Amino acid sequence: MPVTVKDMKIAVLISGGVDSSVALNLLKDQGHEVTAFYLKIWLEEDFSAFGDTCPWEEDLVYIREICEKSGVPLFIVPMQEEYWKVVVAYTLSEVKAGRTPNPDIFCNKLIKFGVFLDKFGDQFDKIATGHYAQIQEIDFDGVKIFNLKCAPDEIKDQTYFLSYLNQKQLSKLIFPVGNFKKSQVRDLAQKYDLPNKDRKDSQGICFLGKFKFDDFLKHYVGVKKGDQIEFETGKKLGEHNGFWFHTIGQRRGSGLAGGPWYVVDKDVDKNIVYLSKNYYSPDKVRDTFEVEKVNWISDFAPEQKNLQVKMRHGKNIFKCEISFLENGNVTVKLDNSDQGIASGQFAVFYYGDVCLGGGVIKAK
Repeated sequence: MPVTVKDMKIAVLISGGVDSSVALNLLKDQGHEVTAFYLKIWLEEDFSAFGDTCPWEEDLVYIREICEKSGVPLFIVPMQEEYWKVVVAYTLSEVKAGRTPNPDIFCNKLIKFGVFLDKFGDQFDKIATGHYAQIQEIDFDGVKIFNLKCAPDEIKDQTYFLSYLNQKQLSKLIFPVGNFKKSQVRDLAQKYDLPNKDRKDSQGICFLGKFKFDDFLKHYVGVKKGDQIEFETGKKLGEHNGFWFHTIGQRRGSGLAGGPWYVVDKDVDKNIVYLSKNYYSPDKVRDTFEVEKVNWISDFAPEQKNLQVKMRHGKNIFKCEISFLENGNVTVKLDNSDQGIASGQFAVFYYGDVCLGGGVIKAK
């Protein structure tokens, strides 16, 4: 929701992209005392392995121009050590175990609104970013509850990546562009005549920037030849470079003719990837799974059992029925099959436009 309280001290986490830059200018226009922070998460030697320069160098060119134009002080905060220990190590551990990681969720939970909030939160009334999401403050029997609500732009909505946040974190955050559509934010960038007004949106995982995830895996996990096996027949179809390059439901990267070939299973111990051309056949129903390590944003499990769930960022959302297990896990039954329910992925639950929280899809 739009910020209405004037004269707050606000720290803006700025990335060099259009969204956070517009957020900064909106807050400045509203009369707040704004300070910009750029979180430096990669060491130069990390990117030398990819034969290129660090993307943060290009980011900082834009950021310095934006802050100078807006009259906002800028601080660069080194967080390479924390980022490696928390986000990168988690990502590598998950792919080596054959699971599908989501580093963006952990970056938001533990770095942007974790380490940064712990270090600087007391100095500011609010922390702002360019996320597409909204925070609604409600009174529940005299207790303040902060709801995480979807943005009106359902394509850009980023509540999925914010689903592991808690009440303490949400109480400190604001998302100034969360009530806008992307096209409106682009228009505001033109209005403010920002240096990055025509810069393309970043794609992919938070820490990789313009680099491909497969290149990251190749450097840090390596290449190890293994068999591609047809799921139904056990016939060897070809070879792959390591099971960690493949995700359940994936239809790219097999290099095989006569497809499309879908990844339907992986044997981590034997480094085997199982493929099938009949991914949607009736014998491969994918509509039930268990979710562990569940975070309910309100601190309470929902009373409703009929919810909606996302297994990945984007518009695709399923109606579902959930049931609670004694160990705190949740069983999810979709109203339809999904093409890629993979262990390690996050399942994020919604009731209407409110993001309730989420957890990790458990391996069968």
